[in-house]
Formats: sequence, structure tokens, C-alpha cells
Amino acid sequence: MYVTTEERPEDWWDVEALFDLAFAPGRTALSSYRLRDDVPPVAPLCRLVRDGSGTVVGAIRYWPVRIGDADVLLLGPVAVHPVAQGAGLAALLIRETLSKAAELGFERILLVGDRPYYGRFGFDRLEGVEMPPPTNPARILGLELVDGAWSGVTGEVERALPE
Repeated sequence: MYVTTEERPEDWWDVEALFDLAFAPGRTALSSYRLRDDVPPVAPLCRLVRDGSGTVVGAIRYWPVRIGDADVLLLGPVAVHPVAQGAGLAALLIRETLSKAAELGFERILLVGDRPYYGRFGFDRLEGVEMPPPTNPARILGLELVDGAWSGVTGEVERALPE
């Protein structure tokens, strides 16, 4: 049995350990992490999956970024512990948080990932959106939560500085 919950501050290190396990060493050197430096995640969208013993076996985080004057959500990372992979937990986290993001009034979501996987959630290749290098442009994907939300949004993705 699995339960999803909002990530709490005290969950931070369990989540970081899961991300360390799920991704290659040096993950924090990726360009998307420069967009997260000194920027708090969007707390209501940072969700966990716990197993029956309460162990964190899945996690997803979102971060605010900007493209020109447009507010954008950056999805990622999302990870599932190897012992729970194949149970649909990443899809559960993605669907749940996309729905919550729409409820909260967010209009557009950006991620760097594989279109064959994320396409089933509605993500598609974005033209004219530039992640910090080195990022393969074919992996820059976007989703509109509001029709036309990506129309005219182009340029470099930048950190959203806390207010």
C-alpha cells in the first residue's frame, strides 16, 4: 500500500537520498540545478509516496522559473526507489501534481526529459525555449495547463528570485 503526501521540511534529506540513489553521481551539476540555487521549491507541489512502513519510495519537486516576463513551473526531479519501480508511482505523482498545479492557477510547466515518456502526460517539445547549457534542445518539453499558455513564450529559462 502506498500513500501520497506533501513533502515537509523534515523530509528533505530522505528525498535527497532517494534522488541520489535514482540518478547518476553528479546530478547537482546539471544545468537545471543552477535554476534551483537559492530558490525554494513550490511546496504544495512537492509530493512524496510512502510505502506501508512510512519509507519515502517516490518524490517529485517543482520550482519557479522565468522565461522573459512569463512565470513557469520547472518539474523535476521525479524519482521512484528501485524496489517500487514499475508500480506506476511516478505517473501517480505526475498526474496528481499536474492537477494540483492547475487548481493553484499555474499556466505552464517545463521539464527536461524524454518525450516518449512525458508525452503521455501531454508534454511536447518546446521551440524557442533555451535551458542553460549543456541541455539537449530535443529534451526541453512543455505542457499547457491553460490553452495558449506557451504562445509567445520564448527565450532563456532563468531563476525566479525569491520575493
